[in-house]
Amino acid sequence: MNSVQDIWNEILNILSQELTPTAMKTWFSACKPVEWTDLRLVLCVQNEFTKNILEKRFAAKIKEAMKELFSCDCELTILAGEDEFASYMETKTIASKTDILPEMQGFTFDRFIVGNSNRFAYAAAMAVAKNPGGRDYNPLFIYGNSGLGKTHLLFAIGQAIHESDPKKSLAYVKGEEFMNRMIDSVQSHKMKEFREEFRNVDLFLVDDIQFIAGKQQTQEEFFHTFNSLYEAGKQIVITSDRPPIEMSLLDDRLRTRFEGGVMADIQPPDLETRMVITREKAAQLGLMLSDEAVNYISSNITANIRQLEGVIKKLTAYKDILNEVITTDSVKRAIEDVIRIGDDIPKPEKIIRETARYYSISEEELRGQNRARLQTEGRQVAMYLMRKLTNLSLMEIGEQFENRNHTTVLSSIRKIEDMLKTDSSMAAKIRDISSNINSY
Repeated sequence: MNSVQDIWNEILNILSQELTPTAMKTWFSACKPVEWTDLRLVLCVQNEFTKNILEKRFAAKIKEAMKELFSCDCELTILAGEDEFASYMETKTIASKTDILPEMQGFTFDRFIVGNSNRFAYAAAMAVAKNPGGRDYNPLFIYGNSGLGKTHLLFAIGQAIHESDPKKSLAYVKGEEFMNRMIDSVQSHKMKEFREEFRNVDLFLVDDIQFIAGKQQTQEEFFHTFNSLYEAGKQIVITSDRPPIEMSLLDDRLRTRFEGGVMADIQPPDLETRMVITREKAAQLGLMLSDEAVNYISSNITANIRQLEGVIKKLTAYKDILNEVITTDSVKRAIEDVIRIGDDIPKPEKIIRETARYYSISEEELRGQNRARLQTEGRQVAMYLMRKLTNLSLMEIGEQFENRNHTTVLSSIRKIEDMLKTDSSMAAKIRDISSNINSY
């Protein structure tokens, strides 16, 4: 279900199984779904009389239908007539000139679980929310792998700033969307409108900026947008899957501006933090997990919070659809579609052994500091394979190579990923080594 209309259609299907066709036609045919955000459905009806009937006679049934769909308690707001609708649109939690994702309202600071891996990024985001536009934290550049909470902090900043000053305007855009919309504006001769949309806001939130690297015209436009906002004292917050220095195709002018603010990285959470996150996500869906189940999930899913959420949602489906008691076996089945577990995961020692054998170098050379071409490439390949074939975090991979830091490991992985896009011989090497790793 990708839109509020899709959700409302599913709710109507459930209601129609219990209510008569006459009741459905009389009270629901004119209902207009307005918004689905933070587990809240907003409906608009024609008049106060219809609103009162729905609230008194059918609100509980609508909430039951939503719970059947989403396996957790949801809220319902009903608006009567154009005046209430207009008032709601003026005072809704996020006001913006762009299409802010409805999910933004669920990502607040109090729902962000803080651990050693994200403490600085969280503190920096809080500082921006309290004093937007200050030169000390402008821009704020948050980077880290997918699924670790970058977008959560981005949205939380937007929420907090709006709550403290609803008059402040906000724009949110993904890097790829910025590029696509700019191209459309050029083709339709609407660049003036495009620039006004992004350059006349108090808070500019940009997600996944890495997608504009190498796109010269897009980078040029973004550069001028950035400068316009920065010189006007407006707050800019940017996220990326890597630091600016690792974006080889990023314009130098943009790189220096990104690095001129505060850069904060987010690393995969440690076990203790993952356990807290697991319990929190399960509670949001009304799912009770045993300590054993929590420990198993947290021990096996190490690098991506979205994967963890996916497992919990799958367990919720087991409980609600199959009426199944959640056991460790249930957890194992839920995890199988997300990550490799048990005997399927090769040991890092095996990956190092097979990679060294392929490159005809010693394991010590592969792990060590030798910077010769063969040793360097073999080391990068081994790091890449550990990331792809195991559940090890970047820090844990670095420990296998004389305690290299996570930035070095990430850079090596990116290097191989870039080569795989254009170098067929590298793809063949990866296939051969992987085959040897998995052959016995």
